[in-house]
Amino acid sequence: MASGFGINGKKGRCYDVWMDFSDCMTHCVMPAECTALRDDYFECLHHRKEYSRMNAINKERERQYFGEKKKDDAHGNH
Repeated sequence: MASGFGINGKKGRCYDVWMDFSDCMTHCVMPAECTALRDDYFECLHHRKEYSRMNAINKERERQYFGEKKKDDAHGNH
C-alpha cells in the first residue's frame, strides 16, 4: 500500500489511488472532503461495488432466462 510495491515488485494496482487519497488527507481542512477518494481506494482493493453489480446482472439474466423458459413451457414449446 504505502510502499508502492505490489506483489510482483512493481507498482501496486491501487497505489495511484492511495496517493490521491493520502494527498487529499494531507491538504484537507475536513477529512470528510476525502470520502469519495477513500471509497475509490477501498473499491480498488476489494471490488465490492463491481462484484455487487455483476451479481445483480447475473441474477437478472437468470430471471429473464427462466422466465422465458417458463413461458415457452406454458405454451408447449420446447
